[in-house]
Amino acid sequence: MDIELSTLLLLGAIALFAGFFDAIAGGGGLLTLPALFIAGFGPVLAIATNKFQASSASVSATVAFARKRMIDWKSGRPMAALSFAGGAAGALSVTLLDRAILETSVPLLLIAVAVYFAFTPKLDERQRAAKLSMTCFTLTLVPLIGFYDGIFGPGTGSFFMVAFTLLLGQNILQAVCNSKLLNASCNLGALLVFMLGGAILWPLALTMAACAIVGAQAGARCALHFGPRLIKPLLISVCCLMALRLLFSDGNPIGQWLRHL
Repeated sequence: MDIELSTLLLLGAIALFAGFFDAIAGGGGLLTLPALFIAGFGPVLAIATNKFQASSASVSATVAFARKRMIDWKSGRPMAALSFAGGAAGALSVTLLDRAILETSVPLLLIAVAVYFAFTPKLDERQRAAKLSMTCFTLTLVPLIGFYDGIFGPGTGSFFMVAFTLLLGQNILQAVCNSKLLNASCNLGALLVFMLGGAILWPLALTMAACAIVGAQAGARCALHFGPRLIKPLLISVCCLMALRLLFSDGNPIGQWLRHL
């Protein structure tokens, strides 16, 4: 399949911006996936290509955080393994779950995440009391969110982030670093399934991945440098924008009802 140079450059630029924001607050997929659909690519090719560039960006951001020793590998390895398995299971189950259920419920969850971060006490470097044991968190929430990433995807990084802060009591910078590790893991699990079962347009995938890696590296450095001052407002903004994007997408029952008001 031939791709016009202008289309390749435009999608590469979108992937760069998506990688930057995704490294900080998640939500890059809601920039890149619609762009691929608008460019005229079919669903399977678009989803597989998007998952490749998303995996590249999340792995790149994880490496940047790991180099700064911001990831606790002792607790991170088992969580990453279960996140990988959840992502693979979600990708295998992509045709079994009614997507209308996710399209209706996910925007409401994203709005709840934005409200939580908007009204929560000041997010800083302080550690808070955990509300869930690490073992319980690893065995339940991690594979569940990973499964969601494989079967649908938007907001996965934000959901991991709020789970780390709300349930494990981590400060926001720790939550960003750990959520990126788990996001990378479930991305790779889903990507493996999509690669084995679908088609990837490699020239486009590699171009978008390269741009996403550059954006992710820049985003990770900004997150480490500016900390909560940058992360909190971006997270709230990204969650709200993702929720609106999903609410008013074609086929969303809530969006259809709102448009008829």
